[in-house]
Amino acid sequence: MNIKKMAIVGLGSIGAPIAANIASGGFEIIGFDKAGTSSLLPAGVEAGHNICDVIERASVMFLAVPDKTACIEVVREVLANSSYRTELVVNFSTIGIEGSRQIEHLLSETKIDYIDAPVSGGQGGAMTGSLTMLWSGSRSAFKQISSVVNCIAKSIIFVGPKPGQAQAVKLLNNYLSAVAMAATSEAITFGMRHGLQMETMLTAINASSGQNTATLDKFPNRVLSNTYDSGFRMALMKKDVELYAEESEAVGTLTALCQETVKCWQDGVDKIPDGDATEIFRSISESLEG
Repeated sequence: MNIKKMAIVGLGSIGAPIAANIASGGFEIIGFDKAGTSSLLPAGVEAGHNICDVIERASVMFLAVPDKTACIEVVREVLANSSYRTELVVNFSTIGIEGSRQIEHLLSETKIDYIDAPVSGGQGGAMTGSLTMLWSGSRSAFKQISSVVNCIAKSIIFVGPKPGQAQAVKLLNNYLSAVAMAATSEAITFGMRHGLQMETMLTAINASSGQNTATLDKFPNRVLSNTYDSGFRMALMKKDVELYAEESEAVGTLTALCQETVKCWQDGVDKIPDGDATEIFRSISESLEG
């Protein structure tokens, strides 16, 4: 496989810094985003004129788009173009197990390899090249892009040979993160009703057994500072929790806790449609005022 020419579709808060880091690593990469490539294109990244231009020039295609529908749309565009040069599709997006299997099925009668590789670490991790990448699929295919992946991820974890397995790990991780953020929001609100300062509570929790990613990072750095700028939208967390619930129901592990978590994040999006995920604290604390 010739990896001299690669492309990334999706230049949002994750895709753009990933593209920039790949370019900084000395690799040629084309960037394209249907929302407007020129305004989103990082320095050092070549602009794709349209999706057909990308398909006809790049042998490796990275996907960093919002959801399953967008991913499948790109794959269908590849298959519909008789001049495609695509040999490998690497999906950084969180689209769920079924979505990943659909892509695998679409590509199954072609010579195009598919790597399921959702990333974790948010915009900050993408900007610093310190993402965690969970991946499943062909080891031989992944080996060919390992030098590229090292430009964007600090931790690269193989979880299994089947596309969809990496999605399963990403979903359970994001579900745990969502639960931690919601539970911490509730607990901090409880403490504030008793006259406690948020900083004091966080210090106590982080020296005790209740510590979690919300208390260690999101609350001290995004909530206490009143910046609410994790770079991960509340709507995307809601989407991931809903995907987890759907996949849980399919295998018989759906619980009341999961269902309540879905409701909690749906309520947050209803109140703050364009909010950062850390603004779930605002949503929960407001709901408890009544």
